Amino acid sequence: MSLELSAIASSISPSATLGLNATVAQLRSQGVDVISLGAGEPDFDTPYHIRQAAKEAIDAGKTRYTDVSGIPELRKAIVDHIFEHKKLRYEPDEIIVSSGAKQAIVLALQAILDPQDEVILPSPYWISYTEMIKIAGGKPVFISTTPDTDFLPTPEQLAAAVTEHTKAIIINSPNNPTGNIWPRSLIAAAAELARKHDFFMISDEIYEDLCYDGYTHISPAQISDDAKQRTILVSGFSKAYAMTGWRMGYASGPRYVIKAMIALQSHATGNPNSITQYAALTALRAPQDCVMDMATCFARRRTLLLFLLAKNGLMPGAMPKGAFYMLLDIRPYLGKQLNGETVENDADFAAMLLEHGHVAVIPGTPFGASGFVRLSYAVNDIQIGEAIRRITAFVRSLQ
Repeated sequence: MSLELSAIASSISPSATLGLNATVAQLRSQGVDVISLGAGEPDFDTPYHIRQAAKEAIDAGKTRYTDVSGIPELRKAIVDHIFEHKKLRYEPDEIIVSSGAKQAIVLALQAILDPQDEVILPSPYWISYTEMIKIAGGKPVFISTTPDTDFLPTPEQLAAAVTEHTKAIIINSPNNPTGNIWPRSLIAAAAELARKHDFFMISDEIYEDLCYDGYTHISPAQISDDAKQRTILVSGFSKAYAMTGWRMGYASGPRYVIKAMIALQSHATGNPNSITQYAALTALRAPQDCVMDMATCFARRRTLLLFLLAKNGLMPGAMPKGAFYMLLDIRPYLGKQLNGETVENDADFAAMLLEHGHVAVIPGTPFGASGFVRLSYAVNDIQIGEAIRRITAFVRSLQ
């Protein structure tokens, strides 16, 4: 036997977003004034009442192992929350609480995939999906989209992607990195394909509370009873409650799938953090004003960012309708140079912008969006304004 990595581990790429965060931190430690539009987290502090609940949990000694699937009170609160917001009825044993929505998605894929099972993945997609599918032994099947359709697949594209090996589709709405929202008609088309060909739908709903301009989030599980029975709904507390570092997510779905996910979690990590669970319980049970306030702020920042982009001749890939991201079209700058260095692709654009403009953005290629970069408006107004000034100066310096 040789001391080699497994084939799966060797095929996995590290997260580009987390790598950028490390680079930005290093530059700032060297005194470089970097503005990061790469953040995948709200820039707000976790609301006071949630932080206070965590402190009280510590003082009350709630620091021991809990049920692997989460404390009963939290699972019940999640059941109530889903019913209140989506009118979907689940039982507590159809809920698993995990160490972040990311872990819940990995567990879902591990629970349903056999080697070489296929998962339909419309692009652009969140960076981690492709690696998660590979970790579970599956194969991602990509659907290319364009700004002309707001980066949404057509029903015909969805149908063409289905094969005898299709086991699931991942739907992320509102979407990271585009900010698009799947309309009910498109979700219904996906649900009908899932019924006809008998596959799962994994619905990543982590940005469900961040919708703008009157758009609303629709879960595949809301389409029909059949759709609900094949949907694994994933959400969490990171985005809506500014609890990214707390690591708390959950999934709801068919009882037999959740049972398998709980078994996997029992051996992988055991229970999620006990203190965070009590903080999350308070987050759900308390008035939701903090969520609405943050959503209102993100909506205003989006408007500001779109205004500044238009004012300076910069082109968003499509109008974002939710989350706190948008894609910037950098295709007009490909092939141009600065100081003898050529912008060959979106990775070059991001690297050169960071070096010369001190603005951090994420290349689009890892998201399946070649020729674009992702901007996050989870930063304050002053930073948005200065970042766009620097980006504008950078692109105007390209020859």
